[in-house]
Amino acid sequence: MRTELVTTLKRKATKIIAELEAHEDPVLTTQHGKPAAHLVAAEKYDSLPKRLAILEGIARGERAIEDGRVVSHAEAKKRMARWLS
Repeated sequence: MRTELVTTLKRKATKIIAELEAHEDPVLTTQHGKPAAHLVAAEKYDSLPKRLAILEGIARGERAIEDGRVVSHAEAKKRMARWLS
């Protein structure tokens, strides 16, 4: 990941954004030596909520298994059939 000062971003925004689209690596901007923001290509950002939802679903499933909240395959199919109808 590349790091740029916020002042550099102000001066070279067009160039940095063009490079962002070409390389798709996020750019960390810093202000007063501390991380201030991450810049990512719009297309990559738009896919993040869907990816996050999938990961959260997996985490919920893992917690359910740890808590013993499991059902048989047959029961799961039955519940899904009811849910889909």
